[in-house]
Amino acid sequence: MRYSQLRSMDISNGNGVGVSLFVQGCPLHCEGCFNKELWDFNKGLEYNEDIENKLLDLLSPNYISRFTLLGGEPLADQNISGSLDIIRKVRNAYNTNKQIWLYTGYTYEELVDKYNRDILEILSLVDVLVDGRFELQNKDLTLAFKGSTNQRIIDMKETLKQNKIILYNH
Repeated sequence: MRYSQLRSMDISNGNGVGVSLFVQGCPLHCEGCFNKELWDFNKGLEYNEDIENKLLDLLSPNYISRFTLLGGEPLADQNISGSLDIIRKVRNAYNTNKQIWLYTGYTYEELVDKYNRDILEILSLVDVLVDGRFELQNKDLTLAFKGSTNQRIIDMKETLKQNKIILYNH
């Protein structure tokens, strides 16, 4: 898997202060995307053990409350196994001490319909899922943590517990 950026002290991609990893590559190519430079799966840098150790180290301070995985598209076929590996390691290292946020252009329903074991495990490990393609006609810069009104911020723990979409109350 490739990535484009590891951002420490990130306050724009989830609640609180977090660390964000932007994966490289996206097949969706949403019109008006603000990260077009992340579409190409061959660009960016190779995600390796050094970056992983840096990521886990950046997450260690108590004031860091979350890890966010976004892109590009973390759940593109080319990125799923790498994304799952990262999410597992963050969850194992920090258990419930850090929230895990995941941004994807796919809807929750599309992900569940795919019935891919790795995707289902990812959904069980994340706390918050920001789902749906960016839609230029629904762009709204006043929204917190999303770019267009069709996108949802889903509380994954409650969604899985209640077996219905429960929006995250931020």
